Amino acid sequence: MRVPDDAPATCPTCGADYDSVSVHDAGLLVNLLDNERYRRVCFEPVAGDDGKPVVQFYHHTHEQVGDAE
Repeated sequence: MRVPDDAPATCPTCGADYDSVSVHDAGLLVNLLDNERYRRVCFEPVAGDDGKPVVQFYHHTHEQVGDAE
């Protein structure tokens, strides 16, 4: 996992504020059923520094997206 230095101010997928962003270039698993910290994670496919495809994860807390979303 790599955290980018040039992360945008808001999530490019949903436009909401986010708590953190990470970049993944290998297999991953997502399970937020019982996550006390994060309510939602948005996924944004991008080109990595070497031009190979990676996925950026934007981690949203419960407060940032609210219970209604």
